[in-house]
Amino acid sequence: MHLTKSPNRSSSSSSSSNRISYKFECHSNSKQNSNTGKMAAEARTISQPGHIRDRRLRSLPHILLLAIAVVALHLESVSAQSMMTKNEPMFISRSETFKFITGETIVLPCEVANTDTYVVAWKRGIAILTAGSVKVTPDPRVRLVNGFNLQIRDALPTDAGDYICQIATMDPREITHTVEILVPPRIHHISTGGHLQVKKGSSVRIECSATGNPMPNVTWSRKNNILPNGEEKLHSHVLSIENVDRHKGGVYICTANNRVGQPASSQVVLHVLFSPEISVERPVVFSGEGHEATLVCIVHGETQPEVIWFKDTMQLDTTERHIMETRGSRHTLIIRKVHPQDFGNYSCVAENQLGKARKTLQLSGKPNVAVFNSPPISQYKDRYNISWAVDSHSPIEEYKLSFRKLPQGHEVVGNAIDSPSSSSSHSSMSSSSSSSSQMYGSGLHAHRIGSNMGGLSGLSGSGSYSGYGNVMHWGHNDWRNVVLPAVPVSHHYAQGMSYMVRGLDPDQHYEATVQSRNRYGWSDLTSSFFFSTSSNDNEMRDLSVTFYGSSAINRQKLGLLALSSATLALSLLVA
Repeated sequence: MHLTKSPNRSSSSSSSSNRISYKFECHSNSKQNSNTGKMAAEARTISQPGHIRDRRLRSLPHILLLAIAVVALHLESVSAQSMMTKNEPMFISRSETFKFITGETIVLPCEVANTDTYVVAWKRGIAILTAGSVKVTPDPRVRLVNGFNLQIRDALPTDAGDYICQIATMDPREITHTVEILVPPRIHHISTGGHLQVKKGSSVRIECSATGNPMPNVTWSRKNNILPNGEEKLHSHVLSIENVDRHKGGVYICTANNRVGQPASSQVVLHVLFSPEISVERPVVFSGEGHEATLVCIVHGETQPEVIWFKDTMQLDTTERHIMETRGSRHTLIIRKVHPQDFGNYSCVAENQLGKARKTLQLSGKPNVAVFNSPPISQYKDRYNISWAVDSHSPIEEYKLSFRKLPQGHEVVGNAIDSPSSSSSHSSMSSSSSSSSQMYGSGLHAHRIGSNMGGLSGLSGSGSYSGYGNVMHWGHNDWRNVVLPAVPVSHHYAQGMSYMVRGLDPDQHYEATVQSRNRYGWSDLTSSFFFSTSSNDNEMRDLSVTFYGSSAINRQKLGLLALSSATLALSLLVA
C-alpha cells in the first residue's frame, strides 16, 4: 500500500489555494481475490476542510478517516505475510548427537523443505564443507547423499565435533549435530618392553598404558596361573611383585577393554635368575640284585644348570650300566642290573653362574617300611591277631615286633595317639633290658587257621615283668619286643606276616611298631599302629584244627563236631 499526495489548482477560488489529495493504493502480489484486496482497489481523494466536494463526508470526523486507512494497511500486510509463510524454508531434521566407531561411515541427516531459492550449506567451525550441491572441502571422504545428508567415510578420531547444516536466509537458520568417535582400546606402552629379567629376591614394577574412547579399563592376569597375590586378576595399570622367586616367574598379560571392538592385550615374560634348586622324587630308592634302579633329581635354575652325578665322592660317567637322562628339569640316573656294590649314597650336583646345589639319595637293598593291615579292634578281650605287609626285593629273614599298652589318659583317635603329654619315647623299643626275660607266644611253629604263623621268640622289656602262659603282668610304659623268624621264606616282592599277641587286658588300647630284615639289613621303623581289645569275646575261641599223626582224621572230625555244636548253641542263644 502506498500513500501519495497530488497537487491540484481550483480555477474558481479567489486565492491561489492548493488542493491536496491523498491516494491510498493497495498492491497485492497475489492473484487471489480477497476482501482485503478489494478495499484498496480504488483511490479516494480527501480534500482539506473548507474545500470538500462530497458533502456526505463533511459529517465524518477527520480522525475516523485516518483510522480506516490504517486498518486497511494492516489487513493487507497480514495477508501478505501469511502468503509468504506458506513458502518459507524449514528443517525437517532435528539436532542430534551421534556415536560412531573409527572406520565406520558417518551419515548426518539434513532434510529441508521450501529451499528452492535458498542455499543449504554444511559447516564445521569456520570451514565450509558443502554449499548447495557443491562440495567445498578437499577431503575425499566427504560427500552429500540423498539430498543434503552429509556422509564421511572411514571415520577418524579427528572427525569428532559439531557439524552445522545451514539455510542461507537473511537471518540464517541452522541445526547442529554432535559427532562422538568411539575408539577401540590400544595398548601403546609397557614399561619393560615385553621382556624382563630379575634376580631372585628383587622387586618388580610393570606399567601398562592404554588409550581409547571411552578410556579403557586395564587389568593384569597371568597365563595358566594365578597372580602372586593369589588373585586371578588385578584391576590396575601397575603390577608390583615383591621378593621375586622362581615360582613368580612366567607370562603376565595386560588387557585393556572399553567395550568398543575387541579388547587389546599385551604380555610380559618375567624371567627370574636364581641359583640351582634341587628336590628328589624319592630320597631312598629300594632295589635288588639284578634289578634296575632309577634315581631322580628335579633341578630348577635360571640359567639352566649343569648336573653331575656322584657315587659317594666319585663322579659317574655314562656307561652300559649307568645311563643319565635329562627331560626338562627332571634329571635321571638309571642303574641297570644292580650289583651289591651299587648300594650306597648317591648325589646330584647342579651348578650355574649364580651358584651351586647338591642333594643326596640312597640306593638300598633293605626292605621297605612295613604297613599294618589288620583291623584296629580285636575280636577278643585278651589277645589280638596283628598283621603287616612289606615290599622287599630280597627275602625277609626276620621281623621285630614291638608293642605296649598305652598309659592311662591316652586315647586313640583315627589310629593316632591323643595324650596329654608325650613323655614316653620309642627309645626303649630298640634297647634290650638285661633284667629278666620271658618266652611267650602261641607256641613254636603252632599254626592257626587264617594266619601265616604265630611264633615263639625272645622277649625283652624296659622293666622287670613276668609272664607265664596267657597271664602277663604289665608294668608302666613297658615295651615288649618279639623277634619273629620269617617262616616260610618268601621270594616274592610283596611279603608279610601275621602274629597272635596273647595275654592282653580287656578293653585296653595298645601301640605297636615293626621292622623287617633281609640280607642287607633292617628296614626303618614303621609309624605307630594302634589297636584295642574288646570288653568281651565276640567269637568262639580256639576253633583250630590240630593234626596228631595217624589219628589226625578222628581228631579233626571231633573238632568239627564241636565247632558245629558251638555254632548251633550260639544260634539258639541269639534267637
